[in-house]
Amino acid sequence: MTAGRPAKTENVAAVMKVFAVLETLAERGHAGLADIAQVAMTSKSTAHRLLQTMVDLGYVEQEPETERYGLTLKLFGLGARTLKGQEALLSVADRGMGRLSRAFGESVNLGVMDSRDQRVAYIHTYESAFSLSMQTPLGMRNPLYCTSLGKALLAWRDPVEIEDRLSQMDFAPRAPNTITDPATLRARLPQIRAQGYAEEIEEAEAGVRCLAAPILDHRGRSVAAVSLSFPLFRFDESKKPDYVALLLEITREASETLGWDPASAEGVT
Repeated sequence: MTAGRPAKTENVAAVMKVFAVLETLAERGHAGLADIAQVAMTSKSTAHRLLQTMVDLGYVEQEPETERYGLTLKLFGLGARTLKGQEALLSVADRGMGRLSRAFGESVNLGVMDSRDQRVAYIHTYESAFSLSMQTPLGMRNPLYCTSLGKALLAWRDPVEIEDRLSQMDFAPRAPNTITDPATLRARLPQIRAQGYAEEIEEAEAGVRCLAAPILDHRGRSVAAVSLSFPLFRFDESKKPDYVALLLEITREASETLGWDPASAEGVT
């Protein structure tokens, strides 16, 4: 190790603290130093040093009157540039998502699997036409195991990848019906693949019901998934076949645009 260079573990710890501060601000909007330090689980002096560096770099601003900190639009710009890499996928998915939104008036989301974490990231949304609805900020991330999007993404992946991802999930309970063990999720994936869509009822959030289907690439591997989300009381069981039919139609069309061949599909209707 080069003299004077911090140990790798120290560098990693420092980076983790930076992102803990950023995530705290992303979740809370604006917050004071003490709150940020507490949530980020670091000392006030460390949090203050990190925040001042972020202010100097233009990623964080401090309100003169309250001395509270908040994120600037510079981070949003980074996120927007990242999404530009998904432009083809967004374009392919958008038309069908609009049809779902107009047909049922409920929240429609496009999610992709995080390449390193066991989460789904929301990269495109259509908001509900109803005042009481599911709000999904762009960039939000939820665990794969308790979301319809996550399960739809997982079911169309290689068995080796599935097992690797299952082994890394914590299966913490989040709502009344959260799946809390890998065996239960593992057993459900073949059924999801056979019917062509995933469903969750109060697994990620109480009072919420979602349906999701994958968008597949030319290999039949999930690259994204589209979900239709309802407040539980507004889900009409008699219309479920209609919800599913249109969801499968629009994701099938998107998949075909990406080169997926229905003739070679396994378990997708």
